[in-house]
Amino acid sequence: MSTHAKRERLVLADLLEEAGPDAPTLCDGWNTRDLAAHVVVRERRPDAAAGMVIKPLAARGENIRTEFAAKPYAELLELIRSGPGRTSPFSLKPIDEAANTVEFFIHAEDVRRAGALWKPRELDTVFTEALWKRLESSARLMGRRSPVGLVLRRPNGQTVVAQKGTPVVTVTGDPGELLLFSSGRQRAAKVSLDGEEAAVRAAGTAKMGVTG
Repeated sequence: MSTHAKRERLVLADLLEEAGPDAPTLCDGWNTRDLAAHVVVRERRPDAAAGMVIKPLAARGENIRTEFAAKPYAELLELIRSGPGRTSPFSLKPIDEAANTVEFFIHAEDVRRAGALWKPRELDTVFTEALWKRLESSARLMGRRSPVGLVLRRPNGQTVVAQKGTPVVTVTGDPGELLLFSSGRQRAAKVSLDGEEAAVRAAGTAKMGVTG
């Protein structure tokens, strides 16, 4: 049975292929080749992936990512599509779903929304609910660097607190858009912000999200 993570993996790979190796992305300083290399290294080179969260290892991790970025683009895309080997923790369905569903969704939007012309992707109800559950469990981590109180709100009224404090900014949007906002893609997220003007400006420019 297909999973959300497997589907999003293929969506991302297809978008990367369609865009080509030199297209821009929402990831600062990275084109599509750089992003593809990041995805491959994260799954296949845990020694390098550690540099995404452990600062002393960041330089080595970036060197390995750069080495992968030098590979033929088609090879990188095939490595993404085929996924990690059987000995990788990512090959286990529960880990794949937990670690990759949001990762691949966000990176797919990094590719789509960097272009001049794009339309919001229509998500089915089941996937939308899956994204909301991921957001509920990760909101505090993703919003921990917000300089103001931050409440994420769905159009149906469900909310989750991403950061305690005052003044408070309430961000309203669909779960996918809220994930983009709280992962540091504020400018690309289709959301509305409510709060004091200075607080809204601070929330809109804060470096939020989780590396990786």
